Amino acid sequence: MTKLENPVLMATIGAAQGLRGEVRVKSYTDDPTALGDYGNLHSEDGRVFEVLEIREAKNVVVVRFRGINDRTAAEALNGLDLFIERDNLPDEDLDEDEFFYADLEGLEAIDGTGKSYGSVTGVFDFGAGDLLELKGPGRRPVLIPFTEWSVLEIDLEAGKLLVDPVAAGLVDDKDDGAGKPFPTKRK
Repeated sequence: MTKLENPVLMATIGAAQGLRGEVRVKSYTDDPTALGDYGNLHSEDGRVFEVLEIREAKNVVVVRFRGINDRTAAEALNGLDLFIERDNLPDEDLDEDEFFYADLEGLEAIDGTGKSYGSVTGVFDFGAGDLLELKGPGRRPVLIPFTEWSVLEIDLEAGKLLVDPVAAGLVDDKDDGAGKPFPTKRK
């Protein structure tokens, strides 16, 4: 029963599958069947799960965990989130412009002048592209697009990401008339 220092969500267990203790699992890995390749999975309550068998189903994987041998035990796992330690993720497999969400959280967002817009507190994907949630002291949380136009540079070692505040929607562009409800008439 160990507590993870830097947990990364890898999967969520769904309904039981059959009578032998298998469960349907929504995997968040690039290759869903590689879920067991990152070591044992941990739940928030400290339980450890070892993948014995895994196979693809329609949009989930069907997994049999060590120690889960009947349908009743499998049904008790429904809704359980499974995590691994961040250090178990392979950094060398990432392309230059790829990042793990867990690595982005906590980075300070600054512009070219060094002005801070807060720190990344979450990364979301609602289907139209990744969004970064920024929170700063005394500020309401804001979402900015995680694109190459709004996030210009990421420096993980310095703990900062350089943003274009106009492209990110953090400030209005004074040249396009944004912020004015009606255009002014010209004579």
